[in-house]
Amino acid sequence: HFRSARGDNQAIAELGFIVIEIDALGTPGRSKSFHEFYYGNMGDSGIPDQVSAIEQLAAKHAWMDLDRVGLYDHSGGGFASTRALLTFPDFYRVAVSQAGNHDNRLYADEWGEKWHGIEVVDEEGNSNYDSQANQLIVDNLKGKLLIAHGTTDTNVHPNNTLAVVDALIEANKDFDMLILPNRGHGFAREPYMMRKRWDYFVQHLMGATPPKEFFFSTLK
Repeated sequence: HFRSARGDNQAIAELGFIVIEIDALGTPGRSKSFHEFYYGNMGDSGIPDQVSAIEQLAAKHAWMDLDRVGLYDHSGGGFASTRALLTFPDFYRVAVSQAGNHDNRLYADEWGEKWHGIEVVDEEGNSNYDSQANQLIVDNLKGKLLIAHGTTDTNVHPNNTLAVVDALIEANKDFDMLILPNRGHGFAREPYMMRKRWDYFVQHLMGATPPKEFFFSTLK
């Protein structure tokens, strides 16, 4: 969230990026029905609500540019950021996806079964888990995707990302990939990852050239 020192919309726009954070249906902290809204349909992931909220905000604030909307996140959010780019390809332009559990059949069963139910496969071989598998909808990719994973991730195995990458290659889609050697699940705030993430947005949303090898310092 940005707050203008001058208190006007123009000053906010001059900052370059507007950050929006929304509690969509499916997030905790309200009611049980609100939290469990997309039980059995993890492919939803609150993404339609995010799109609707951004559109409503843009209708109120002229300084919001719906032609340049991007998103990023990590782990379950890594799944959701890729999912958003693939399910709303004419809305989201750029996504940075980190350590995503892109198909919960490749992730811990207690997570998938908790929120999506037990897998059921019909006589034709169709699974109820197909509705949340990102690798099955890569043909929808239009925008820019940076997908990242650590090689020693013991939470979300790299196979989750490689399944999507394999499908993207098979579909002849352009994308970018960053593999971080000897990193586990928690690389999101490493200075290098932070730089690559923001460089990606500066390049593909702002249409600008980011400063070369800018270094993000971290608090010790």
